[in-house]
Amino acid sequence: QVQVTESGGGLVQPGGSLRLSCAASISILRFDVMAWHRQAPGKGRELVARIKSDDTLEYGDFAKGRFTISRDNSRNTLDLQMNNLNSDDTAVYYCYGFLRLKGWNVERYWGQGTQVTVSS
Repeated sequence: QVQVTESGGGLVQPGGSLRLSCAASISILRFDVMAWHRQAPGKGRELVARIKSDDTLEYGDFAKGRFTISRDNSRNTLDLQMNNLNSDDTAVYYCYGFLRLKGWNVERYWGQGTQVTVSS
């Protein structure tokens, strides 16, 4: 059973930084897509950033210029560096992994989420 597990959330002041990590039970290089999503209270889940197997990157508009998604192959983690945080970034952040299997089969994996709270 493939698992992805987030860490690194917490309380940070406005303007501060935080780094999230997602550890996988298989090599992160096996995933066709890995991503971070978030869900704020009372809102739907939204894409924060995505990295594909060909290293293509995609960011939500709110994340551009502030957040950076990356793979750390030595630690086998997907990381999200978040800078200049504000209260609108308060949310549960989820790691996501997408695998293409044989034929048309695919598998999607979600972590349980890590809480990020931006407050003074």
